[in-house]
Amino acid sequence: MVRVLMGLRGSGKTKTMIAMIKQASKDESGCVIALERGRKLVTEIHARTARLIDMKEYDVRSYQVLRGFITGLYAGNYDITHVFIDSLIKIVNCDEMSELERFLEWMEKFGKQNSITFTVSVSAEVSAATEKIKTYFI
Repeated sequence: MVRVLMGLRGSGKTKTMIAMIKQASKDESGCVIALERGRKLVTEIHARTARLIDMKEYDVRSYQVLRGFITGLYAGNYDITHVFIDSLIKIVNCDEMSELERFLEWMEKFGKQNSITFTVSVSAEVSAATEKIKTYFI
């Protein structure tokens, strides 16, 4: 399953995601991963409940590299049940909606194959989303 939180800065996406990470950490028996740009979640999420990864520490500059990063995480830990990605467009430095759409489709396929739920936040105007992207909206 793939879920998308989309809106402009200040629309409450990160606050919603923090609540979702906390809930997933309580409800799910597997490992919960949170990819973020910077260290803004560290004060809200305890390391023992979810694995926080600051993507600034890695050279991830495209959706293709992020796919490799995620598959590498899974290869090292088959217990991953949920991956949260905060500020996806900022992490990959690409605001092309067609690229985002293809990445979401890949996540959906990968998630089904491996029983992983993905939740991402996207800082962009909701009206910029394609119809396919809108099907992932929460």
